[in-house]
Amino acid sequence: MKISGAWIDHPGPQALCAALEARGFKALFVGGCVRNAVLDAPISDIDLTTDATPEAVLALAHDHGFRAIPTGIEHGTITLIVHDMPIEVTTFRRDVETDGRRAVVAFSTDIREDAARRDFTMNALYADARGAVIDPLGTGLADALTRTLRFVGDPHQRIREDYLRILRFFRFYAHYGDPGQGIDADGLSACAELAEGVETLSRERIGAEMRKLLSAPDPAPAVAAMFACGVLGRVLPGADPRFLPIVVHLDQDQPRRWVRRLAMIGGQNVAKALRLSTREARDFDTLREAMGSAESPAVLGWKWGVDLAMDAVILRAAQFESPLDPHAMTEAQRGATAEFPVQAADLMPAFAGPELGRKLRDLQQRWLQSDLHLTRGELLG
Repeated sequence: MKISGAWIDHPGPQALCAALEARGFKALFVGGCVRNAVLDAPISDIDLTTDATPEAVLALAHDHGFRAIPTGIEHGTITLIVHDMPIEVTTFRRDVETDGRRAVVAFSTDIREDAARRDFTMNALYADARGAVIDPLGTGLADALTRTLRFVGDPHQRIREDYLRILRFFRFYAHYGDPGQGIDADGLSACAELAEGVETLSRERIGAEMRKLLSAPDPAPAVAAMFACGVLGRVLPGADPRFLPIVVHLDQDQPRRWVRRLAMIGGQNVAKALRLSTREARDFDTLREAMGSAESPAVLGWKWGVDLAMDAVILRAAQFESPLDPHAMTEAQRGATAEFPVQAADLMPAFAGPELGRKLRDLQQRWLQSDLHLTRGELLG
C-alpha cells in the first residue's frame, strides 16, 4: 500500500529523507502520520525514525543548515525544522528497562525491534519517502484498515512498561476504533487487571489523556468500557457515564467541547484529579451548577456567555433524556448578547454611594426575574 498527501510531498520531509538516505541511513515516517494517512484522517505531527544515531542526525542537520532542537535527545529524539516544517526524528530503539512510567532505551538498527516496543499495532506502521507502507509486525496495516485497536504483543507486558497505555488504549479506541466490532477483549482484560497502575501516573498526564479522549467524535463507548473495567473509577472517583451517550447524540451539531462531556460524567475533586486550569475548573463547576439550576437559558447566557449557556441547555436535555430545544438554544444566544438596560447615571442624583449600588442590584434582579425582558422605562417607571 502507498500513502500520499501534501505533508509527505512537502519539501521539508523530502529534503530530510534525501539527506539521510544520501548518507546511507534509513528514513521512515512512523506512527500517527502513517496511521492517519492510511485512515484518511487529519495529520498534525510528522514523526520520522532512522537508524542514524542522534549524533549523526545532529551532524547532518549542521551540514545541511537544518535547525535542530534536542527535544528528547537522551531518548534519541531531535526536532528538526526543515523548510519551516517541524519534524521529530527518533533513532530506532529497543527497551532495556521499564518501570511503568519511563523506559531506559538502547539505540537499534533493527526496525522490528523498534516496532516491537510500540504500544498498538496500528501505531507500528512505517512509510518511506515515496509513501510505501512498511508493516514490520505483519498485523498493523490490516488492523488500521479494519479499525482494530490491539496492543503489540502481550497487552500485560505493554502496560507494565508504561501504565499510561491503559488510558491511551481507551483514547485511541475512541478516535480510531470501530464501535461496531467492540473493544479488544484481551486489551480490556489486561487494563482491568492492571488498573491500579494508573494511580502511579501524574495527574497532568491523566488530565491530558482525558481531554483527548472526551474530544473524540464519540467517546461514550470507550468511557463505558473504562467504567466497566474499573479504570474510570480510579481516574475520576464517583464519575457516572450513563448519560454521556445522550450528550454525544445531542451535541453532534455543536462545537465539540470536552468540558461539556466531563461535566456530564462528573466525579469527585475533578479539578484536582485532572489538574484542570483555573478557567477549566470554573467552566466545569459552572456547568455542574447550571445542571441543577432553575435559571433560564437567557439568564445563563447573560451570566456565563453563549458557550457555557449552550452547554447547559444540552446537559439539561440529556439529564431528562429529552430532545434538544431549539428555542432554549436561541434564548441562550439572546442572553449572551443582552445588556442590562439601566446605568448608574439613570439613578443619580436620587441615589448615591451604597444606596446607588443596592438600587442597581435590585433593578438587575428584577430584570433577571423578567427573563431579561423588562425595558429601561419599565425598570425606572
